[in-house]
Amino acid sequence: MFNRAKDRRIFVQLLSFFNAFDNVAEPQFRGVHCRPVADLHMPVANAFPSPASPQIRAVTAADVPALHALEQVCFDGDRLSRRRLRHWVAADNRVFLVAERAGQLLGYILVLLRRGTRLARLYSLAVGPAGRGQGIGRALLAAAEEASSHSGRLFMRLEVAEGNEAAIALYQQQGYRTFGSYPNYYEDDGNALRMQKRIRYRPENLHRLSVPWYGQTTEFTCGPAAAMMAMAALSADYTPSVSEELSLWREATTIFMASGHGGCHPIGLALAMRARGFDCAVYLNQHTPLFVDGVRAAAKKAVVQQVDADYRANARAQKIPVIEQEFTQVQLQAWLEEGALALLLISTYRLDGKKVPHWVTLTGIDEECLYVHDPDSDDEYNPLDSQYLPIARDDFARMSLFGKEKLRTAVVVRRARTG
Repeated sequence: MFNRAKDRRIFVQLLSFFNAFDNVAEPQFRGVHCRPVADLHMPVANAFPSPASPQIRAVTAADVPALHALEQVCFDGDRLSRRRLRHWVAADNRVFLVAERAGQLLGYILVLLRRGTRLARLYSLAVGPAGRGQGIGRALLAAAEEASSHSGRLFMRLEVAEGNEAAIALYQQQGYRTFGSYPNYYEDDGNALRMQKRIRYRPENLHRLSVPWYGQTTEFTCGPAAAMMAMAALSADYTPSVSEELSLWREATTIFMASGHGGCHPIGLALAMRARGFDCAVYLNQHTPLFVDGVRAAAKKAVVQQVDADYRANARAQKIPVIEQEFTQVQLQAWLEEGALALLLISTYRLDGKKVPHWVTLTGIDEECLYVHDPDSDDEYNPLDSQYLPIARDDFARMSLFGKEKLRTAVVVRRARTG
């Protein structure tokens, strides 16, 4: 469920670079994301001691012509255009650094910072012929990691071709470790290794389950997509599909929302998953009908209220627990340790500036972060970055409150019942 056309430039360029420069001491690469370099009012440490050595600094608009020329030299295809380079220079959700000497731009690194998360992802790293073999790529990577860390990011991620031993060795030398793979990632059906480095150290005691990722196919089916990911993780016999996604939505929808089609009610999702043989429990911090304030017309409010009442009545009839109290992060961790998963409703305001309710699947937790599978993959990012997405505990405490009523809700899902 990822955009091959979009991701192609990242990985074809990375692969082609290493194939072309296997015998050169200074490689370069392309990769994805984290938070605003524009917010970093701090000097970047210069990694080169000699006065004649390159200087690493933040990019400026005046660098665009030289960056565009570097693209032509370093990459055979899918190059960043002047327009895209200007876009990233002006953007606030990136770290964008260049290395220059005596006014000549020798290389650059671009890291994207995903809003509302602690994740950075390498998007592009290039060193021109005049700068190769001098450690510039490594210095740019180290400087970008430092800048990303200062922006509050904890992890840097990237993908690399499984057979690209030179690139893998370089990343491993820099502290990156493989944490997963993605089959048939490239145009030639080659596999990609997923690598990650913790760029700001914290003691880690991660509780994480292996959960397959599924991307929602409509703007209103985040709930069904999150539910399918949980069910597929808990039962090898369950297979997500578009047909199933739409069926779950029909069974769990609120019918109306502020605009467009309705989203999914937590009790509706629990009922739909119970119908498929899974044990569920719903936690709500309020007893009044949900999402009523999301619609204006009195007739629509009446429909949303009736849907809420029906879901609650059906849950009572099927003995699905609906616990009208706050849940805690301690409980979330306990549920994961028991082998359960949880669907969580968040507000997307801290992710995209929109106050929209959005379902995600909790997939891991440690002392610093909660990790979620987000079924919505932003076009700016690689869908792989929607998997095990790190959200700081304090940030999650705010993100998990939705609307004026400050609704907080979770649907706890356990393995299918037997017997």
